[in-house]
Amino acid sequence: MTTDLPDIPLGRRVVLRYLLPAGYPQSMTDVIGELVGLDPLTVRGADGTTIAVASDRVVALKALGPRPIRTAEIRTLESAAADAWPGVEHAWIDGWLARAGHGVTRRANSAVPLGGPGSPTLMTGETLARIEQWYLARGLTPQLVLPDRLASAPPGWSTNGETTVLAVDLDNVVLPQGPSMVRVADAPDAAWSQLHRSQGEEAVPEEIPGSFEVLTAVRDGIAGYASLGLPAPITVGRAAVTGASDGRQWVGLSCLAVSVAHRRRGLGTLVCAELLRWGQVRGATHAYLQVEADNAGAFALYREMGFMEHHTYRYAAPGVE
Repeated sequence: MTTDLPDIPLGRRVVLRYLLPAGYPQSMTDVIGELVGLDPLTVRGADGTTIAVASDRVVALKALGPRPIRTAEIRTLESAAADAWPGVEHAWIDGWLARAGHGVTRRANSAVPLGGPGSPTLMTGETLARIEQWYLARGLTPQLVLPDRLASAPPGWSTNGETTVLAVDLDNVVLPQGPSMVRVADAPDAAWSQLHRSQGEEAVPEEIPGSFEVLTAVRDGIAGYASLGLPAPITVGRAAVTGASDGRQWVGLSCLAVSVAHRRRGLGTLVCAELLRWGQVRGATHAYLQVEADNAGAFALYREMGFMEHHTYRYAAPGVE
């Protein structure tokens, strides 16, 4: 019915109005959901049902703001992410998953609130004392992860390190096909680890004892380590595929590093896309990554790939300003 439709990318939330066949009480109806196809226009509703509408029956198409994220969705994504970066020791303390990993990265050395309706996360003085004791016994500073709506900072604890979690449905990402210049290995080699430690800069810090264990740790999943460039890599990245209780399989991207001499040439995007393809082959249906709030360059890169904001989290530690 109309050919004057807005240019809306796949993955956006839309409302589609279309004509119904003869015999219905009304002449047209609307469907709200995710735009997953253009020819014909196809929208997937919140219940997973897809509606495909021929162009001559389309009345209007309009982009909407992002779908509100439910608290349960935040919890399940955080659970999959915790399995993808679990450190080397774990313990459940009143609904908190405490993780320790030789002090290598905050994610691997912090407690995340994953308790569900049947096992709620507690925030009592006794709970906090047990968490603190668990970390101090390992020579680590107690740290909490505070995702949106799952937990707030307790009295006497200060927050820092605000981070945004971005996510995307892999059906809405155009992934590379055929032979690739990107190699994905089962474990990081010395060259991969060196570029990761330096974050692409010329100076290479000494390896922290235990860092290899942290990089290769995954619970109930699989990890891959991408490299681009020979003989030494100029871009590296890590991906881990883990599951969530709602049935989704997530591939989480991390550890992206591009040599300073080769930046702004699309190499980071190439490696990320190949890791997404690697994850999809291994059963992933959705992808996520974490970006520090002040990293404007990373936000631009990932939004260009189709990632959208899912939720945020911050860290908390006792008495830290």
